Amino acid sequence: MRDITPNETPQNGQTMIAVYATGGNAEDPLSVLKIGPLPQPAVPDGWARVKMSAVALNFFNIFALSGYFSEAAEYPRILGCEGTGYLDDGTPVVMYPVLGDEQYFGDETLDPNKHVISQKINGALAEYFVVPRRNILPRPAELDEVAAAVLGGSWLTAYRVIFTKSGVKPGQIMLVQGSSGGLATALIQLGTAAGIRIWVTGRTEEKRKLGLELGAERAFVPGEALPSEVASVVDISGGATWDHSIESVRPGGSIIACGAHGGLKVTMDLGQILGKQISVHSVYLGTLQEFKDLMQFVIAKKIVPKVGQIVPVSNACEAFQAMWEGRTNGKSVVTFG
Repeated sequence: MRDITPNETPQNGQTMIAVYATGGNAEDPLSVLKIGPLPQPAVPDGWARVKMSAVALNFFNIFALSGYFSEAAEYPRILGCEGTGYLDDGTPVVMYPVLGDEQYFGDETLDPNKHVISQKINGALAEYFVVPRRNILPRPAELDEVAAAVLGGSWLTAYRVIFTKSGVKPGQIMLVQGSSGGLATALIQLGTAAGIRIWVTGRTEEKRKLGLELGAERAFVPGEALPSEVASVVDISGGATWDHSIESVRPGGSIIACGAHGGLKVTMDLGQILGKQISVHSVYLGTLQEFKDLMQFVIAKKIVPKVGQIVPVSNACEAFQAMWEGRTNGKSVVTFG
């Protein structure tokens, strides 16, 4: 698959406003975050141009700014892996974020050559974005631009966690290690809509209150002993919460790792894993079919995704700052007027 770089000279010679990384900096990721004009991209055969209207932020962008994907990136690299916009003919569309080998068939998340929008190609945080046509879906009329924009990342991950990996049934308890970020709020809203009893953790009273307002049954301080073991734990933080996740799951239960905000390195006591017969899974976004199913589930259940802030592209850096500092309440969305 051919990568599109921001330095590629477009046929029309025009520029566009974009949010991009000038490099990777693990110590200070936001120092390499910039907003400014870049060339509009050329459109290869089999791809399409999308005029972006709303792009959701994701912690994946922070990892990109930190340099985790620097071996695959050319700089400047436009960020953004989930969003919605319009084709040149005015058709409203939403993007499926997982790309890979065109000859691969099956679960797209297991494609050895898979990558996410903005990892090896330029991302969606720009006035114009080019993407393979097979990654473009019509935006359902029941979903507005902002709601559709947030579904491709955290919400797709949450859907796969709940309906594909966890094994949790309606009426059972799932602990979410978080309560206010984009993924945590998606898990709360989707889980409660599916009849699952959701417990959450939150560092502040405000974060715990938000989790309860979105439908969580109970909220705890991180690391707090639970009144009972749970059927499944969704670990978003990694190193910061892993021990508590193992302690909290019941025998025969599951732990799903789908984030690493609190550190990529964890240690495991195999005695607990083996003795309690805990199933440990990981989730990397979701399949194209799961994305379609997610949109229909959100529509059928009349779910309004929690969005904490909507900002114009000129204020994108402030939105990144809030995400980096953990001050978000739900998803953050950048709009292009």
